[in-house]
Amino acid sequence: MAPVTGQVLQHVRRAAVVAGPHIATLSARHIARRGLSVNTAQKVTLGIIAVYVVVIALLWNIPYVKWVLWPFKMLTIAFHEFGHAITACCTGGRVKSISLDPREGGVTHMTGGITAFTLPAGYLGSSIIGALLIFCGFDIVASKVASIALGVCFLLTLWWARRDWLTICTVLAAVGLLIGCWFIAHAEALRFVVLFIGVMSALYSVWDICDDLILRKVNESDASVFAKRYGGSSACWGVIWAIIAVVFMAGAIVAAIAAFPESATQQKTDSSHFIPT
Repeated sequence: MAPVTGQVLQHVRRAAVVAGPHIATLSARHIARRGLSVNTAQKVTLGIIAVYVVVIALLWNIPYVKWVLWPFKMLTIAFHEFGHAITACCTGGRVKSISLDPREGGVTHMTGGITAFTLPAGYLGSSIIGALLIFCGFDIVASKVASIALGVCFLLTLWWARRDWLTICTVLAAVGLLIGCWFIAHAEALRFVVLFIGVMSALYSVWDICDDLILRKVNESDASVFAKRYGGSSACWGVIWAIIAVVFMAGAIVAAIAAFPESATQQKTDSSHFIPT
């Protein structure tokens, strides 16, 4: 029996070696097919993202009506300044304070750090945060996780902005909105708020660069300071950062389609078991 068993094992090993690459290829094709397919829930999410992009683009500069976006502009500017601040800390700098201006501006007071990283970190940081929020916005449970991560970022921002009341009120209002959405249909509303904030933040560099460098021709901006120190033109660097933001956003959407194939019903069921409200 032993020789027979040994021969059987040898045949099994040979079959596994021969079939292994074929099985791996089939698995890869299956994953690719699943990743590229878009279900009904994902189509709805993509449609909502498209509506958000159009609405934000229209409201960004329409007189009077644009004030509807003002609270969310303040929030995305806070993300922008958070990008400067966290990069300064990671490159050996120290953040003194963060403040927001009611005329839709912001400033991060810091010392040290590597300016080649800290200057573009505002736009690129808000783009990365926005892309991550868009990714999470495809799923309710992921949106819950994203809101918790946002809470940590908000706490850091509050610490740096503890002397600026506009920043404090903006962050606290955002926290209140996120907490409130947790209690609506097992946080289904939270997903759409996270998506909206994600789109605003992901494309903030596009909106703001067009606003500063094309429409208003602002003399001083992150792009202009970067150009003075490292060469090139402010418009060139602004366009580069805007393209990177669009690439981040597109990558987040593709990754989310592959990562979250659950239907809307399944998402609600999963959410009802993850930190239920």
